[in-house]
Amino acid sequence: MSAPPTDLTYRNPVLDADWSDPDVIRVGDDFYLTASSFGRAPGLPLLHSRDLVNWTLVGHALQRLEPEGEFGVPRHDCGVWAPSLRHHDDRFWIFWGDPDQGIFQVNAPEIRGPWTRPHLVKAGKGLIDPCPLWDEETGEAYLVHAWARSRSGVKNRLTGHRMHPHGTELLDEGKVIVDADRIPGWFTLEGPKLYRHDGWFWILAPAGGVETGWQGAFRSRDFFGPYEEKVVLEQRDTDVNGPHQGGWVRTPSGEDWFLHFQQRGAYGRVVHLQPMRWARTGDASRTGGGRSGGGVGGGWPVIGDDGAPVAEHRRPDLPAQPAAAPATDDDFPGGRHGRQWQWTANPRDGWSTQHSADGLRLTCVRTADAHDLRRLPSILTQRLPGTPCTVEVELRLDSSEPGARAGLAVLGDAYAWIGLQRGTDGTAHLVHRFAETVAESERDAGHPRLVPEGRVGLRIEAGAGARCRFSYDTGDGFRPSGQTFAATPWRWVGALLGLAALAPTGQGHAGTATFTRFRISPA
Repeated sequence: MSAPPTDLTYRNPVLDADWSDPDVIRVGDDFYLTASSFGRAPGLPLLHSRDLVNWTLVGHALQRLEPEGEFGVPRHDCGVWAPSLRHHDDRFWIFWGDPDQGIFQVNAPEIRGPWTRPHLVKAGKGLIDPCPLWDEETGEAYLVHAWARSRSGVKNRLTGHRMHPHGTELLDEGKVIVDADRIPGWFTLEGPKLYRHDGWFWILAPAGGVETGWQGAFRSRDFFGPYEEKVVLEQRDTDVNGPHQGGWVRTPSGEDWFLHFQQRGAYGRVVHLQPMRWARTGDASRTGGGRSGGGVGGGWPVIGDDGAPVAEHRRPDLPAQPAAAPATDDDFPGGRHGRQWQWTANPRDGWSTQHSADGLRLTCVRTADAHDLRRLPSILTQRLPGTPCTVEVELRLDSSEPGARAGLAVLGDAYAWIGLQRGTDGTAHLVHRFAETVAESERDAGHPRLVPEGRVGLRIEAGAGARCRFSYDTGDGFRPSGQTFAATPWRWVGALLGLAALAPTGQGHAGTATFTRFRISPA
């Protein structure tokens, strides 16, 4: 949770969970942020703030990923990569790259929608991290993007295009405008954000890899270059590794700020807020690093504490706001889940049931992959908080189907879960299972225990380093189960908390599981 509004300072990260590859804009007195959502649905989360410190989740711009069939199963490292959010011509615009399909765009008259269906602006393999720019002075429109070597065989360069002002198509084949192979010491240049400032075209783009890299700035008088570069943010002697990839925003009073991510293992990519200013000609402050190659003269952005990330800083000059953060708790009123939840693939009808009371009623979906939660599209997930916490939920297994099961999980390349399973004789048992990264099926993490009522309280205590202790309550208090489990990330995604209900293959409806009172509290 952010610091109370009476404080004069804030502490980083301002979003302490996996809001990967953030981009930010201001419209009037409001700030909006979006982030990568990869293969989860709904995608393209939309966050709102009035002070750049306290953020709430107000919706999603992408209800389903396309093509529908390809995202009917989990594809955790595919889908929506590094979106860019812009406001132009009284509309909100989001561009993103799908590394397997190309560059997409959606737009809406209001941040809460309605958003258009995805429009493919440019098809191609490995086209990622696009960012548009509408030049208000000339009426021209441009787009820059990076490359994924895994799909295209190309990386470490940025390609620029002229774009139709309607944002529907590109008007040329593109030109490499920054080739970082030609910049000594630079590698993995990606995530560009394109701006116009003080007569220059600016590209703010990270390099060096997500865990160890730095934030670069590039400028040119002409969109197609040539560009000169400078390192404007790097770790130095702080504990903020790889501080980069984000967006610049200016407040109504003229202050400049930069939001970026830090890779934190199982917690994913948490978001930091850095002060920013523009150096003047002759400013002797140290705005670059040892990798800076060009850029005589002034006008370069200075981010953080003279190019190093800050842990604490004076708050932006904006009206004080109540402390806020994206929601985590949920009573599931009427069987509906809150905005913080995402499915691990495009949802299908019948996975959950609305009703008149509180509680999430999930169908025990029949599947041939009941031995491996990582393969299931019907798991409802939310982000694992970046600080120690306790996660609790109450579960009732309303199914008599042998093998039907439901529970609370920590999901990543390895996973663990605790919950209930029906035996062949119809009895319910408390089960606790896990699967290692390389394992193709799960194993018992604790001894099964009979639960005659088919009800249980479930708890995960996530401590330092995302080390998780599981426990259960069958009516006489919580008792520990199994060994400590160290949560792991997916390839590009932090670990996820998940609610699962499933059953073996067979005929007919396999019953339901009801989850109530989902809570996350500080440890």
